[in-house]
Amino acid sequence: MSIIENPAVDDESSRPSPEPSGTPKTKPRNAFVALALRLHFYAGVFVAPFILVAALTGALYSIAPTLESIVDRGLLHMDSSGPARPLADQVAAAVATRPDLALNAVAPAQNPGDTTRVLFTDPSLGESERRAVFVDPATARPVGDSVVYGSSGALPMRTWIDQLHRSLHLGEPGRLYSELAASWLWIVALAGLVLWWRRVRSRRERRSVGWLLRPDRSRDGRRRTLNWHGVVGMWVLLPVLFLSATGMTWSTYAGAHIDTLRARLSWTTPAVSSALPGVPAPQGTGGEHAEHGGHSMPTSASAERIAQLDKVFAVAREHEVSGPLEISIPASDGVAFVAKERRLSGQYTQDAIAVDGATGAVVDTLRYADWPLMAKLTNWGIALHMGLLFGLANQLLLLVTMVALLTVIVRGYLMWWRRRPTRDGFAVGRAPHRGVLRRTPVVVVLPVAAAAVLVGWFAPLVGVSLVGFLIVDVLVGAIRGRAATS
Repeated sequence: MSIIENPAVDDESSRPSPEPSGTPKTKPRNAFVALALRLHFYAGVFVAPFILVAALTGALYSIAPTLESIVDRGLLHMDSSGPARPLADQVAAAVATRPDLALNAVAPAQNPGDTTRVLFTDPSLGESERRAVFVDPATARPVGDSVVYGSSGALPMRTWIDQLHRSLHLGEPGRLYSELAASWLWIVALAGLVLWWRRVRSRRERRSVGWLLRPDRSRDGRRRTLNWHGVVGMWVLLPVLFLSATGMTWSTYAGAHIDTLRARLSWTTPAVSSALPGVPAPQGTGGEHAEHGGHSMPTSASAERIAQLDKVFAVAREHEVSGPLEISIPASDGVAFVAKERRLSGQYTQDAIAVDGATGAVVDTLRYADWPLMAKLTNWGIALHMGLLFGLANQLLLLVTMVALLTVIVRGYLMWWRRRPTRDGFAVGRAPHRGVLRRTPVVVVLPVAAAAVLVGWFAPLVGVSLVGFLIVDVLVGAIRGRAATS
């Protein structure tokens, strides 16, 4: 997020400091601030470029749902009016256009003018991708098809933006960039909070907490940049911490630790059971998505199950599963239909119900109200991160946060550049003064070191990069010490 000067003395870090032996220990509070300053500096120099790219792509990602509704309006909405045809007719029309694919699920139109999505398993597609045929409910006429991705059913444009933000379209290795950014973002932000709090509280006329959120307009030059850097950082602190935490859940290494932690604490998302009572479930199936087969069904079985869709849809509505639904279509005997509320903009629940298509009997019901609290919070957090929790306002909040974060990063580099020596030809801003660890009391070093080891284990990219910072710091110190001696 950036590089900030010493909170007590603006230009102290730009003066060479002696490092005599026997230097008295610094007070614990001052030592902690000095460590935060050095960590903030190195992370700002070396990690901020990754955070900058994540913020740029995140700004685009934040408004992707709205862009999708505009760009793909021809698939998502129709101008025809009138009562909707039976759901079975709509699905049969879609199946007729793609008889080569296995029928997977259907998402009935929720509002007048919306299209129905009929989803197919396509072996040629990637992970979490399905083929969707869009049908006009009023005429049961297919209007087009497209690839959809993930639980929110993102269309290709939104999927492209999603993958840009996630991995820069570099595949699994590219995900390391976003994990590095997400894993360091909260550390840099909290270190910046410590420095800005100390700077504001060190001035008698600015002891009010309100000064943390107000820039000092009397300053100019680098100090004015510093004031705006700190204030804007404070304004976006909470959303930045939230985005960092939720972003880590999608990461490779830290995300695996988060999944393990959620499983041990029973914070995982529950699933409705789709096994019919008294009927052996097909081998290799079970859980919420057991009905999603990968092979085409026989024509007679397919037609029979399509004919049961309207009954299943009506039962789901009768049991107050009232949100926009996706109804999975079983690929084999012994599995019920599952109607589950979709993750869409403004949708706060994900109720699910399993229904026997032949009899209309309810096999299992899972209400969102019965989810564990942490599973609910995780679900809401993901939706908020994706810009789906409360619609356009959610997207605008994310967009403003990303733009503000960009200004914080740019101002940090601007301060670093302005602090460079101007008499030595080309040079960059100097690091804060050295010798912090030698002057830091053991009561500060030990807990900080323990915390660093714990964080480095939980988020390995933080641990690896932190070791890299230490190596760079030692090498720079050795080179400067040799130059001073000669």
